[in-house]
Amino acid sequence: MSDSNEKSRNQLLEERVSQAKVVRKIVFFCVIAIIIIGTIVLLSGYSYIKKALGPIDEESTEMIEVTIPIGSSSTQIGRILEESGLIKNGTLFRYYVRYKNESGFQAGDYALSPSMTMDEMISELKEGKVLQEAKLIFTVPEGRWLEDVVSVIAKETSHTEEQIMDVLTNREYIEGLIEQFPMLTEAILNVHIRYPLEGYLFPSRYDFVNENPSIEEIIEVMLERTQLVVDELALEIEESGYTVHEIITLASIIEREAQTSEDRYLISGVLHNRLDRGMKLQVDPTVAYAIGEHRYMTTYKDLEFDSPYNTYRYEGIPIGPIANPGKDSVQAAVKPERTNYLYFYARYNGEVIYNESYEEHNRAHQMYRDEWIEAEQKQE
Repeated sequence: MSDSNEKSRNQLLEERVSQAKVVRKIVFFCVIAIIIIGTIVLLSGYSYIKKALGPIDEESTEMIEVTIPIGSSSTQIGRILEESGLIKNGTLFRYYVRYKNESGFQAGDYALSPSMTMDEMISELKEGKVLQEAKLIFTVPEGRWLEDVVSVIAKETSHTEEQIMDVLTNREYIEGLIEQFPMLTEAILNVHIRYPLEGYLFPSRYDFVNENPSIEEIIEVMLERTQLVVDELALEIEESGYTVHEIITLASIIEREAQTSEDRYLISGVLHNRLDRGMKLQVDPTVAYAIGEHRYMTTYKDLEFDSPYNTYRYEGIPIGPIANPGKDSVQAAVKPERTNYLYFYARYNGEVIYNESYEEHNRAHQMYRDEWIEAEQKQE
């Protein structure tokens, strides 16, 4: 090899080494910059949250009167406190309340100071006295279809079923709710789902100080109740391996099948066992919901009805909830009673018979099927 070629190779090698050094320096400084920016963002965020949770004016001696209406959600309370100049951010109040799993806020008149921290205000709001009487009270029973919930609201308010249903099926409104409530996801917008909020309108007693609250206010208070339950069970839901939507769907099936708390957990165990084994759930309430008719019993023809809700035709958890479950059913969905049962049969009198084999299950089915036939004939 000539001296000139050797020299060229050495120069090329030196250039590459020099370029590598430059690249390493660039990467090093980029990493340092990212760390510095990240630290600044984290410190700024921490500082903002710390200030937001602290008093607006630590030295203030002013007392501001606020009224918390009966039935107010944490969203509404946060808005009232922010508008009154008592906290910096109402949205942060809502998320902070959920983070701390706070509930039990009392309606009434309060005198609060800008010198109070958010924790101090939360404490005050949980110990208040109700000074206003509810002008509107209604109860939504557990396990009802959304259509039935709409009927209850329409009966107790001046809103018609058509008006309520228009709001509940308004895509733009639903998309806004998805941004507002973490439990709601794009899954509820699936075109095959009958009603996006089916399963999320919490069954409970509702008290409103306003004689005729808006449809949106009623819906959001109901969603707030469900969100509290979901937040309380957040860790269990995460560990279950299922999404919130899937858990609410399972809970709705449990609610429709069980009449006692004990059966809710046992039936949940059966459903989980079948899912773990890749078996179809094959539960009758999903067929009734698919058809769109309340039925005491289903026929073999019904079982062939083609719908993503029909668990006799399709494997896995249905596309969405088939009713609005209560808290106990949601808990049962994430805390199933572990047994070897793969089948259950619900008798007309409420008793549930559990079996490990299809042969045993079929015998129970044949033995008690006539009860349902007689009951249906009486209803006719």
